[in-house]
Amino acid sequence: MLLFRAENGTDETGSIENSQSVSNMLTVLVDLPDSVLRSLRRSPSELAGELRLAAAVDWYHRGLLSQGRAAEVAGLSRADFIDALAERWIDVVQLDVNLLEQDLGGA
Repeated sequence: MLLFRAENGTDETGSIENSQSVSNMLTVLVDLPDSVLRSLRRSPSELAGELRLAAAVDWYHRGLLSQGRAAEVAGLSRADFIDALAERWIDVVQLDVNLLEQDLGGA
């Protein structure tokens, strides 16, 4: 179950329609079995950081977030986020082949 808590403290379950800016931080509570922490040998805060980074990397990789926004989600500097992408063999530069062909065709 995911629980979304808005900055004002109200809770709702389900999806979020509007994107949130970083200044309006959103808390997402995820229920996981206690055995996950034991298996991963992580503290709750370490796991939270890893989940933020995993989400940011995935969303960046799928083109849903810019590199800068994904770094903010991960709680990292942009340089550290680029390093995290490289460690995971994720392209640091995303190119849209169609846009590149259009740009080259116009030259």
